Amino acid sequence: MVDEFSSFARMPKPIFRAESIIDVARQTLFLHEVAKPDIRFSFDAPDGLPPLVCDRRQLGQALTNLVKNAVEAIEARTDEDAGETRGEISMAVREAADAQLIIEITDNGIGLPAERERIVEPYMTTRARGTGLGLAIVKKIVEEHFGTMAFADRDGGGTVVTLCFDTATLERLAGTGGTDDTEQGGAGLTALTPTKNGTI
Repeated sequence: MVDEFSSFARMPKPIFRAESIIDVARQTLFLHEVAKPDIRFSFDAPDGLPPLVCDRRQLGQALTNLVKNAVEAIEARTDEDAGETRGEISMAVREAADAQLIIEITDNGIGLPAERERIVEPYMTTRARGTGLGLAIVKKIVEEHFGTMAFADRDGGGTVVTLCFDTATLERLAGTGGTDDTEQGGAGLTALTPTKNGTI
C-alpha cells in the first residue's frame, strides 16, 4: 500500500518522447503472462502503427495496473461463474479518426461493481486487500496524457476498458517534461453502459 500511495502522491510530471506503444503493451502483457500461465493473454495491433508520444514508464504503469485489475477480476470468479471457461485477457491497439489512438483491455472476469461511477476514486475498492489507488493512478496518468478512460460491460460477462489518446496534442509535447498550454478539456473518465461491441 505504501508503494501505491507514494506513486499516487508523488507522481512526477510525464516526460514525453516518441515511443513504440506496441513494445509498451507487449511488455506489460508478457510480464503478466509469465506470472499467470493459467490465464490466456492475447494482443492485437495493426502493422505500421506509428509511435505514440508519451512517458513510457508512466503509460506502462497505467497498462500494468489495468491488466492487474483484469487478472484479479478473473481470479475472483467462483466456480459457478467460470464454469469450464478459461480466464482470458486481451489488449488491442488501433488508430481511430481525428488523430486518436485507442487501447482496449478486455477480460472475462466478474465484471464491474455496482458502484462503477466511483471505481477511480482514491481509496475506493471492493477487494479485501485492495488499496483503492490502482485505478486512481491510471486516471491521473491518462489525464496527464490528454486521454480519456471508459469502462463498459463485456458481452458474456467481464469488463472492457478503453483508453483514448489525442495523438496530435501529444506530438506537440515531444521532448518536453510538462503539459501543453491548451486546456485538457477532453481528459477524464466516462462510465459506459453495456455495449454490443464488448469483445475485441
